[in-house]
Amino acid sequence: MNLHPKAAEDRGTATAFLLIGALALLLFLALAIDTGLALAQKNRSFHLAQEAARVGAQEVDLATYRADGSISLDPEAAAAAARAYLADTGTEGAVTVDGDTVTVTTTTDFTFVLFPIGTHPVGATATATPLTDDDLPSP
Repeated sequence: MNLHPKAAEDRGTATAFLLIGALALLLFLALAIDTGLALAQKNRSFHLAQEAARVGAQEVDLATYRADGSISLDPEAAAAAARAYLADTGTEGAVTVDGDTVTVTTTTDFTFVLFPIGTHPVGATATATPLTDDDLPSP
């Protein structure tokens, strides 16, 4: 005996709602994970650019330093050191030396794993200059 004939018409609506909700939750979760992985790749790219620039900024022109005590970069050595660091880490990038500033730009491609939206370029730029005791803050 069925006391509520309308109850039979609503049968299965909760299942469809839960299925759509679960699918939306899974898509949101996939997007959140892939976005986090992309940001981690961007952070790694920036870290590598910073380190390569610092390595390049350590290449001081010793002849100039010994002659008059001034700190300046050896541009060829600085660029070569930064490129060597990038090559050792397996990272592609560009290195420029302008005066006492080493600028490194890294480029990588990030492929989304869970959310099928393809490949996205990720890159970062960092600069470094050699420091002397005069450049450091006083205690």
